Amino acid sequence: MLGEKCSQEQGKVTGTRVIPSTDGGPPMIETSFMTNGKLYGTDVTDMGTYVSRIQPSGALVGEGQGVAMTTDGEAILWEGFGVGKPTGKGLAAVYRYSISFQTMSTKLAKLNSLLVVGEWEVDDNGNCKGQGWEWK
Repeated sequence: MLGEKCSQEQGKVTGTRVIPSTDGGPPMIETSFMTNGKLYGTDVTDMGTYVSRIQPSGALVGEGQGVAMTTDGEAILWEGFGVGKPTGKGLAAVYRYSISFQTMSTKLAKLNSLLVVGEWEVDDNGNCKGQGWEWK
């Protein structure tokens, strides 16, 4: 069941590259981004990289990791998995994702025991935005 909306962010893709497959599968597309937003009302800057593969069906399957930093200098590490689809030319895609977090922050400690599910969108100009909810 979905719980409280806990995150919202927007920013830009900062880099992309194609990585050749090492297992005979399709090539991987690596995307890095930087966003600003809120995590449980706390201002954060999020930096991350995810790698996606286009499946024969046209779906995108990806996984990523990153670090969100609060304005107080506290770090929140994250790892995620998502499934999406291209929506236009270039980078444009939408994903639905799940993310787990780890942090030493006392005010954001509840993240250590939560799974967050959400939506991630990238347009053809490299603008990106996302929002997430607690999964209970």
